[in-house]
Amino acid sequence: MAKYTIQLSKKAEKQLDKLTDSIANPILKAIGHLANNPRPQGCKKLKKRIGYRIRQGNYRIIYEVFDSILLIDVIAVGHRKDIYK
Repeated sequence: MAKYTIQLSKKAEKQLDKLTDSIANPILKAIGHLANNPRPQGCKKLKKRIGYRIRQGNYRIIYEVFDSILLIDVIAVGHRKDIYK
């Protein structure tokens, strides 16, 4: 299976910058694993917006998968209480 390229949106970069290292490092590790498996066990397709989401503790990573060009676009990263607003 080919490896996907991961692209962070400006919004996702800003959201990650606001987090402490102890929270951001596991999130970045989970994002890195998406390159090998863009739809891991536990990911869910979103209903009210485009994309998928994975959980990392109390945080959610929302992303889109473009299979034709092997690209994963991370749209947003945030706490579960705020991410879907």
